[in-house]
Amino acid sequence: MYSEKEIIETINMVSHQHLDVRTITLGISLFDCISDDKKKTCDKVYDKIMKKASNLVKVGETISNEIGVPIVNKRVSVTPISLISASSKCHLELIKTLDKAAQEIGIDFLGGYSALVHKGMTPYEKEFLLSIPEALASTNKVCSSVNVATTKAGINMDAIKLMGDVIKKTAYLTKDNDSIGCAKLVVFANAVEDNPFMAGAFLGVGEEDTVVNVGVSGPGVVKTALERCKGNLTDVAECIKQTAFKITRVGQLVAHEASTRLNASAGIVDLSLAPTPTIGDSVAHILEEIGLEQVGGFGTTATLALLNDAVKKGGIMACSSVGGLSGAFIPVSEDIGMINGVLSNNLTLEKLEAMTAVCSVGLDMFAVPGDTTAEVLSAIIADEIAIGVVNQKTTAVRVIPVYGKKAGEEAEFGGLLGRAPIMKINTSSPAKFINRGGRIPAPLHSFKN
Repeated sequence: MYSEKEIIETINMVSHQHLDVRTITLGISLFDCISDDKKKTCDKVYDKIMKKASNLVKVGETISNEIGVPIVNKRVSVTPISLISASSKCHLELIKTLDKAAQEIGIDFLGGYSALVHKGMTPYEKEFLLSIPEALASTNKVCSSVNVATTKAGINMDAIKLMGDVIKKTAYLTKDNDSIGCAKLVVFANAVEDNPFMAGAFLGVGEEDTVVNVGVSGPGVVKTALERCKGNLTDVAECIKQTAFKITRVGQLVAHEASTRLNASAGIVDLSLAPTPTIGDSVAHILEEIGLEQVGGFGTTATLALLNDAVKKGGIMACSSVGGLSGAFIPVSEDIGMINGVLSNNLTLEKLEAMTAVCSVGLDMFAVPGDTTAEVLSAIIADEIAIGVVNQKTTAVRVIPVYGKKAGEEAEFGGLLGRAPIMKINTSSPAKFINRGGRIPAPLHSFKN
């Protein structure tokens, strides 16, 4: 039960500190839709999504009204489509099927146009990866992700090389909208199976038939709490833990209610601090409240490590099943504090990369010049993926080479995606390294059988 004090605190967090439940994501298994006939597969996929998710938006809005907490996004994730379409080679047809279902249900995004190629690629999986640009350019709501490495398998450099080309083509095909297609594409190491956040969400092969995963947020709530904290860094960590506990309790309530009303299994609560472009809803501003003059300066990685650890420790006590990515996101375009750090030349891509060694995800939603070569894009991915593999954590890259724009200009994506300053990057050629291909072996500490 929730006490009167907790209810009042929650009302204040919603009213003044931008607390929200960022997403309810309904995961739907599509394994029972597999057929060797293209039309049958597409029809089964459409029918199952419509059957399982037709009430998702209504349920989300009802729960939001009942508890008085905004639920910003309602989303669907599905089994990686490369697995579902392999038998009938129907991936091009499924692109339209998925987008049609998402449009009719009224959800924000549908994730799962995905492939798992961390150790190698079949000929079909290579064909599937090459279809991603068309999939993202021809749809409005479909998101894509590719897992190219794991700590156990090592790094598939052939897949990373290919993804540089895929990102370049996606940027070109969506050039009329600041290459926004790339904002719907994530390249992972150690991708998790229960991630509720786009663009990387898909329903893992070990999940149940339908699962509700919830992503909470609340950077503004944490910052407000820290404004009242005058102690040392131990006190700061304790303050963040206590605040994360309160935030996660809201997510636990939503997850329970949503799974019951959607007749789905209760999955996880992802307690990530996911920023928005709204003033007062910034992870960067939390780091500055801890003591930085501006994010990007020395001390940024340490403050982020403190924040990430405290968020996880506080949240895990409040929920029976914490999962997803959980921690602090640092997307450039979605965080006004990060944007200001880039604009003042204080936050560089190199510093962002260092920060990803201690945070939840990776290099997220950052824009680079449109003439960045495919090899450089692949090398950016390889560096970030290596951090994940060696440190046994999930990392990812969502890079947007904005066609026709140069460093110092801006891209506008709108909504939660915000705007992104085009970052100056090191353009020295890694072509020889990337073109070698092959696989970077798994690190020694991966052998724990």
